[in-house]
Amino acid sequence: MVPMPKCSLPIYLSQATRPLDQRRSTTLGSSNYRSHHTLNQVPERKATNAKANKVGNPLETIIRETIFTIWPKYMAYMELKQLVDEVRSDIIFKVSESGGHLGLNLGVVELTVALHYVFNAPKDKILWDVGHQCYPHKILTGRRNKMHTLRLKDGLSGFTKRSESEFDCFGTGHSSTTISAGLGMAVGRDLKGDNNNVIVVIGDGAMTVGQAFEAMNNAGYLQSDMIVILNDNKQVSLPTADLDGPIPPVGALSRTLSKLQSKQIDGPLHSDMISGSGSTLFEELGLCYIGPLDGHNIDDLVAILDEVKSTEKTGPVLIHVVTKKGLGYPYAERAADKYHGVAKFDLATGKQFKGKALTPVLTSCFADALIAEAEVDKDIVGIHAAMGGGTGMNHFLRRFPTRCFDVGIAEQHAVIFAAGLACEDGPTHCGAFDVTYMACLPNMVVMAPSDEADMIHMVATAVAINDRPSCFRFPRANGIGVELPPGNRGTPLEIGKGRILIEGERVALLGFGTAVQNCVAAASIYNRTRISILC
Repeated sequence: MVPMPKCSLPIYLSQATRPLDQRRSTTLGSSNYRSHHTLNQVPERKATNAKANKVGNPLETIIRETIFTIWPKYMAYMELKQLVDEVRSDIIFKVSESGGHLGLNLGVVELTVALHYVFNAPKDKILWDVGHQCYPHKILTGRRNKMHTLRLKDGLSGFTKRSESEFDCFGTGHSSTTISAGLGMAVGRDLKGDNNNVIVVIGDGAMTVGQAFEAMNNAGYLQSDMIVILNDNKQVSLPTADLDGPIPPVGALSRTLSKLQSKQIDGPLHSDMISGSGSTLFEELGLCYIGPLDGHNIDDLVAILDEVKSTEKTGPVLIHVVTKKGLGYPYAERAADKYHGVAKFDLATGKQFKGKALTPVLTSCFADALIAEAEVDKDIVGIHAAMGGGTGMNHFLRRFPTRCFDVGIAEQHAVIFAAGLACEDGPTHCGAFDVTYMACLPNMVVMAPSDEADMIHMVATAVAINDRPSCFRFPRANGIGVELPPGNRGTPLEIGKGRILIEGERVALLGFGTAVQNCVAAASIYNRTRISILC
């Protein structure tokens, strides 16, 4: 039986809005943050920006030209709001130049500043999950001058990365690993007798994964002090739809969080934020629940974080913070799906600069071929893990709304759910993307297309296989411009048989998947040197 947490926080919460010390005696005014950015200001700021520096930043006062760590904890309390405004502006400008994850990062600026104000990183460990909500964290920790290199070769990672900074204590991507990692850090701290804090920020779909609940279950049992911050931006499932607008978040968890959000969060802090009605989901796992809290009210964020930090022996605490995705950039606020991850874009219009593809995108080929097969075979269903846009399954959903399932970022559930749908409780689950691992599974047929026509033929092959599991892997890239089968209906391929593309004698090149095109290119180079290559 999981012991209930020793939660004494209500005693402190009634005093949470008192001045914390002389340095914090001045509040930031309104409890609801309103951005200073308007579309009318964008052209003027952009013109000024062109004179400011060459990487596309507006003129600032606090963070201008800094290449060092910014320490909010040493700032006057009144400066925090200005810092929030400048960091949010910086993210908008930087991402407009480089592309990246925009909406989520605009929503966590106040939370990030508050965390770095209250806690002492890197001694205190701050983990981010999903990992791409770390842009404000990177700006504050000495990497602002490299933000224009996000996701470029030799540039900054789009996620937290241990080799990049001592402030990135754990590498995270997609997703839901940080409560486990944070609990490990907390237990390790206790075993060594240290006294640092461990803070996990998790959200944007990451709470749908079973591992997060496995970790909370274990944390509730072990009762090591740690803080879990649920960044609730109403996106339990990632909003990657690109057809007729965003698809509502999926799952019962979304409904539960919506009920919690219905509580008043824009007034003064109140004692029923602790263990409020509906919080039993987390309380029964042994976590002390606080919330919901306005994630854009830096006064309340600082007060709550400071009280939790100063309270001894809390056990695991979950702070439910409600944020708005895209806050501060109107286009991102209105269309969270289109501004979740963006290419370079024009600040004034929000238009993204996406090159027009001359050849079909493999994702579209996959979706079109699957739809064509599903028109004939009524037993075909589609399942995706919160990536309808990235996998093309949104197209399948539009055509077959009752035969497409978004399970959230819950990949292992998706695989076993698929196995259950197929009525086969056998070795059909494959949680690794590596070809070698997949090929080790008994009777598994592994396919990788070399071009868009191959993709369509392999979909037909997978449909034809009914006695064993099969899978195919393909990049999120364009095809090479080959002719496609009529009606997107492919011909099943013979399993285990390759084909010769170029006749030769002295050298043989073997290719698999998209590497075939590299082999063909290499063969053409060597054939010009009169070395005959079989490909």
